[in-house]
Amino acid sequence: MSEPTHTITEYWDAAAAAFDDEPDHGLRQEHTRAAWSRLLRSWLPDGPADILDVGCGTGSLSLLSAEAGHRVTGVDLAPRMVERAEAKLAAAGLAGRGRFLVGDAADPPTGQERYDVLLCRHLLWTLPDPGAALRAWVARFGPGGRLVLVEGRWREAAEGGVPYVAGAESLPWYGGITAEDLAAAVRPLVSDLRVEPLSREVELWGGPVTDERYALIART
Repeated sequence: MSEPTHTITEYWDAAAAAFDDEPDHGLRQEHTRAAWSRLLRSWLPDGPADILDVGCGTGSLSLLSAEAGHRVTGVDLAPRMVERAEAKLAAAGLAGRGRFLVGDAADPPTGQERYDVLLCRHLLWTLPDPGAALRAWVARFGPGGRLVLVEGRWREAAEGGVPYVAGAESLPWYGGITAEDLAAAVRPLVSDLRVEPLSREVELWGGPVTDERYALIART
C-alpha cells in the first residue's frame, strides 16, 4: 500500500466509529431512512439485481438495497468501515444478501464478476483519477447496466478549508463536482442519463443544505 493510500485508509478507519452519527450516513432517524429507501427503490431495477456499492462506508445504502431484495457487494478501502457494514447486514438478518470486501473502490477487487447496478455515494471527490474510475466501473456491467451516482459540490470547498488529509486539495474533483461537469464526464460512457436535484430534499440530509447535491442515473 502506497503512503498516500495508507494515510487515506487510516483517516477513514479512524472516522468509522462516528461515521453513522451524520444523519445521512447512519440513517438512524426513521424519516431520513425512509426518504433514502424511497429514492433508492426508484433508482434500482424492480427485480433482484446484483449491485456493486463502491465506497460503501458502513453499508447503509447496501442495507437498503438488500432490504429491497437485491444482492449486494460492497467495497471500501477502510477495514473498519467494512466491519461495520458486515455487522449492519448481519443485525438485520440479511447477511446472506451481501458481502463486503476491503479494497480500492476505483478498481474493485471483484475479478471478472459483472453487475446490474453500480452504486456510489459521495466518493468521486476522494479519487486521484475519477475519470479512470468511471471507465472501470462501466466495464463491470452486464447488458443494460445502470450507474447510480449520488454526488455534489460541497459548500465548504467553495469557501476554502483544511484538506481532510495532506495533499487532498490537489485531487481533481476535491470538494465535489457539479452535476453539469459530472454529466459531461459520464455521457460518453453511457447511452442515456438523467440528473435528479437533491439539495431541497431536506429529509435526506437531516436538515437544510445550501450546496449542490444531486443523483446522476445512467444506463449503458
